[in-house]
Amino acid sequence: MPKLLDDIVSTKGSEIAVADEFGSTTWSQFDERVRRLINGLKDHGVGPGDTIAMMMGNRRECFEIFQACAHLGVTYVPVNWHWVPDELAYVLEDADVKVLLVGNRFTDVAVEALSDSRSQNVHLSLVVGGKHETLTDYEEFLLSSSTDDLPDDQQLLGGPMFYTSGTTGRPKGVRGSLSGGGTIPTEVMQLIGGSMASYVPANGKSLLVGPVYHSAQWAFTFMPMINGSSVVMRHKFDGAETVELIDSEKITNIHLVPTQFKRMLDSPEPVKEAFVGDSLESVWHGAAPCPASWKRSMLDWFGPKVHEYYGSTEGAFISTIKADDWLKKGGSVGKPLETVEVLVVDDDGNRLTEPNASGTLYFRNLMGTDFEYHKAPEKTAEAHLEPGVFTTGDIGFLDEDGYLWLSDRKIDMIISGGVNIYPAEIEAVIAEHDGVADVSVIGVPNEEFGEEVKAIVECSNGYIGDEDFVREILQLCNSKLAGYKRPKSVDFIDQLPRTGTGKILKRTLREPYWEGHERQI
Repeated sequence: MPKLLDDIVSTKGSEIAVADEFGSTTWSQFDERVRRLINGLKDHGVGPGDTIAMMMGNRRECFEIFQACAHLGVTYVPVNWHWVPDELAYVLEDADVKVLLVGNRFTDVAVEALSDSRSQNVHLSLVVGGKHETLTDYEEFLLSSSTDDLPDDQQLLGGPMFYTSGTTGRPKGVRGSLSGGGTIPTEVMQLIGGSMASYVPANGKSLLVGPVYHSAQWAFTFMPMINGSSVVMRHKFDGAETVELIDSEKITNIHLVPTQFKRMLDSPEPVKEAFVGDSLESVWHGAAPCPASWKRSMLDWFGPKVHEYYGSTEGAFISTIKADDWLKKGGSVGKPLETVEVLVVDDDGNRLTEPNASGTLYFRNLMGTDFEYHKAPEKTAEAHLEPGVFTTGDIGFLDEDGYLWLSDRKIDMIISGGVNIYPAEIEAVIAEHDGVADVSVIGVPNEEFGEEVKAIVECSNGYIGDEDFVREILQLCNSKLAGYKRPKSVDFIDQLPRTGTGKILKRTLREPYWEGHERQI
């Protein structure tokens, strides 16, 4: 039996481990399927240090893959399923992927990406939840694999490598201490899973209604699972359904982003009036600034169960603020964790120690953990002040009570519906058009999603910024970029404002669109 499941299966074997729209799997069934997957992958030459990718959707099988890779010492890359074939092919090459698992909703994208020369190292492709003439059926793969137990002396640990967009264009993989390939006992992951008990109840029931390719959604579901929690999931988020699921499934904890708050608050009155929420112990949110009115409305409705964290894919959790503290310190992202040291650094590299002194925020994990960007040492260096001391690029300060406040953020980044979007990748695509002399991509206000993507373009000689040109630009983006990255609108400008060193003044571009709004991000 896989070590991470040993104690859980012995006590909860007949109970539900994971459930989605298509059915449910008990802990005993889950254990057998994980063993079959481990042995099947081993039979195909997959082992410690190798990488697999999964473009799956929110499905029960995702958690089988997470467990199998953890025991095999294999790195897994949860791929954003909104990506187009070009984006998927890039990651298949960049991450040195040997196996691709694809949900039946995304076979067209996967097959086209697999025909790209960049995917030549992928030697096994499995389709989950359906059949395809060129892909191996996942269920048949499991049935043909053995249920043999793993050796007792397992000294392997595998984990995720999430791809996060960057200011230099293409996404980069974030490789941390759990990403796989090392001879680290699986008990280490059990200890980390146990630490989640300070966020969510042990042996609870997590509701997953955000994309599991996002590091926070993974952390708030898979890590509690290691501590005995089951997972209920939906591929698509629906506000009213989520409210109903909390009661009907007796959910104990859920992770949300502010846009989801708004959609739950906008549920029909009968749904809201019927909500009881007795089982619910914690609601965690992060990933984007939350309008204070939405947060207060959620607290009024759910009670003091709505908590916030600040963190990143690279640095995990940095600070937290519980509901009661937020009511006193509204706007703060809370106190740093005991394992995190916060450094505030001015533009000259001096460390600021006075309360309320604002500067670039750097963080050191006192447990000695760190990260690197896969195949991008220069990007890793840019994110670090020194080894072990990294920045998210945010500007902020610590107040006299030790609470962390963000006064600005990476100005280039757009956060739409809790999803980070970096303009450089979009700008690189638009710049391919001969009619584009210069381009800048910014975030502008959107009532539902917080921000939306807008492109501002300088025309080349001979081109006119009319509706036909807008259509050409958008068609180019459609062929190269996932839907959430594509501009919702295109404006034209005679000349983009730049500094004397040539840097585009994005703040100047943003100001007219944000005029009259209480927030600027």
